Amino acid sequence: MSRARRIDTHQHIIPPWYADLLHEKGIRPGGVDVPPWSEAAALEFMDSHDIQTAVLSLPAPGLFFGDIAETRRRARDINEQCAEAVTRHPDRFGFFATLTLPDVDGALAEAEYAVDTLHADGIVLLANNDGRYLGDPGFEPLLAFLHDRGTPVFVHPGELPAPVVPGIPTFTADFLLDTTRTAVSLILSGAMEKYPGIKFILAHAGGFVPYIAYRILLTMLNGKDQAEQAQVLLDPQHHVPGYLAVLKQFYYDLALSGTPAALPSLLEVAAPDHITYGSDFPFAAPPVVGFMDAQYTQYPMDSSLRAAIDRGNAEALFPRLKA
Repeated sequence: MSRARRIDTHQHIIPPWYADLLHEKGIRPGGVDVPPWSEAAALEFMDSHDIQTAVLSLPAPGLFFGDIAETRRRARDINEQCAEAVTRHPDRFGFFATLTLPDVDGALAEAEYAVDTLHADGIVLLANNDGRYLGDPGFEPLLAFLHDRGTPVFVHPGELPAPVVPGIPTFTADFLLDTTRTAVSLILSGAMEKYPGIKFILAHAGGFVPYIAYRILLTMLNGKDQAEQAQVLLDPQHHVPGYLAVLKQFYYDLALSGTPAALPSLLEVAAPDHITYGSDFPFAAPPVVGFMDAQYTQYPMDSSLRAAIDRGNAEALFPRLKA
């Protein structure tokens, strides 16, 4: 274990009423059973995995099931419950407030209440909301609000707007594609350039984003004229870094991703001060987190970078949590 007391930016809250709701609807998030959760169990897990503070978030599938009024009520309930947990344990918990997308008006109202009244540490948004990704023009009023406030936004994947493949849990690959789709959506829509005040944190090391960085580059060039394409591709040393700089605007958490297979691509693409520790508890059970932590701590890495990932980068994102 690292000696640093970690800040976990990818840890979920699953209150009993939410677990009951998912059971009633027959939903298995990511294709797995809803794990048990309690505040006491979360603290016990954190103490045994060198985590000082967890920034809690509601997991996929969120709260929207077609009824806008009910979604708004439940969003207020979960955000106030999270705020109460922070009040009880201000040094152990923070929270990303849950919104009501695709209901933009409700999302704006809840974001303002969560940030101004409940003092949420950030906002959690699903990568797609009823099939619409975050670069959708209809979400611009919310992005403008979050940009103006300089808000950290945790982007969590959910089910793809596509049929599932029998026998393959959606957390295996679909979740990673969902995150990738929304990151590309934000880039191609111009949202990353227009709303740089938003600090987007992509779950699970950005899904496939680091691995397909150069495919994203080619997609960005696709709309350019042939002369500009040739200029970039024939002199990549001078031009490619400028295009790929947009990927360094994103933050990336290490939930289920701090492995010798994933870290080389992530460290090549991400800015060193834009990587945070994540556990994915309770969907990742303690033995799983222990295994992933061992992969991460054994990976050759400069000690200053590891300290930044474990804590320093999150402290910069969430000044309230500075030691």
